[in-house]
Amino acid sequence: MSRNVDPHIPANILFQWHITDRCNLRCNHCYQESHSSADPSWTDLLAILDQFKSFILHYRNMNGQERFKAHITVTGGEPFVRADFAALLEKFAEARHLFSFAILTNGTMLTEADVKRLKSLKPGFVQVSIDGTKETHDRIRGYGSYDQAVRGLTLLARAKIRAHISFTATRRNYHEFSHVARIGQRLGVTRVWSDRMVPCHPVLLRDDDLLSSEETREYISSMHSEQQRTWLRRSPVKLLRALQFMPTGSRPYRCTAGDTLVAVLPNGDVLPCRRLPIIAGNIFENSLDSLYQTSEVFLRLRNRETLSKGCEQCYYARTCGGGARCIANAVYGSPFRADPGCWIAAGASNAEPRSISTLNERT
Repeated sequence: MSRNVDPHIPANILFQWHITDRCNLRCNHCYQESHSSADPSWTDLLAILDQFKSFILHYRNMNGQERFKAHITVTGGEPFVRADFAALLEKFAEARHLFSFAILTNGTMLTEADVKRLKSLKPGFVQVSIDGTKETHDRIRGYGSYDQAVRGLTLLARAKIRAHISFTATRRNYHEFSHVARIGQRLGVTRVWSDRMVPCHPVLLRDDDLLSSEETREYISSMHSEQQRTWLRRSPVKLLRALQFMPTGSRPYRCTAGDTLVAVLPNGDVLPCRRLPIIAGNIFENSLDSLYQTSEVFLRLRNRETLSKGCEQCYYARTCGGGARCIANAVYGSPFRADPGCWIAAGASNAEPRSISTLNERT
């Protein structure tokens, strides 16, 4: 911990809340270390929710009632495995004056009854993962999961609930983004977005699934092409993640971890982002506001004067912040290195680090 004299006042806040580690699937690229950890009790859930509310009220008072926006995305594991999930969503709906909320799910457990209930609770959106063609998706997430996920998206669309599709890009499936985008267009989802797989565990590194810099460029260019193909019909394809601004010429995306993004795990551990697993503390031991203001990792991530190593000469160094810090951390052991998928950073050096070169060797 370090002392912070002048409190940082976020412009808005997004809490990503993992209410369980349990899941009905075992996806190849999952960042979960365990699928059997004990769930937090109902009392613990309410205690965490109260901390969210206190945090929001505190910064709303500092920022002004209208200017400070707060949002909670609730996920797992798979949130629908919890029998009390609907009751928790009821609590969210009761606090709608403080924050909006959304659900991240694999979509396989959605029933008509669930969707009817969601319709009345009015989440901002429900996000479902689709990782390629039926064959590819089932290979990654388990046999039959593709049809179940598409059925879940279909139920959401029929109920006119805003649905998003999330696509996780790996070396084995990145060329299938266009297929997923067209599924989204056919189903009428409001957003199709994608990010690259983060090799959080050594086994993922050995699997050689991390995109090289040139493959990253090709993958993002395909997203841009798909977006342009349907722009007259309000394309659902959104390029909103690290490095994705470069083909479009839009304003650079900068990682918000530790600033306007905070993740909370089922056991109460607080992280700047779930994919950046650096623990700042525990919400049951210190208040969320205290961790937010004094955690060394949060403070450093928010410091815009710190340039990522390898980005010093880049035009986008301060606005981009180094790309995907979670991927840099997974590969190099530090979030303050240039994104290994950045083709500008790769071109600025004679050779990529050994860990990346190893990953990029085709088998």
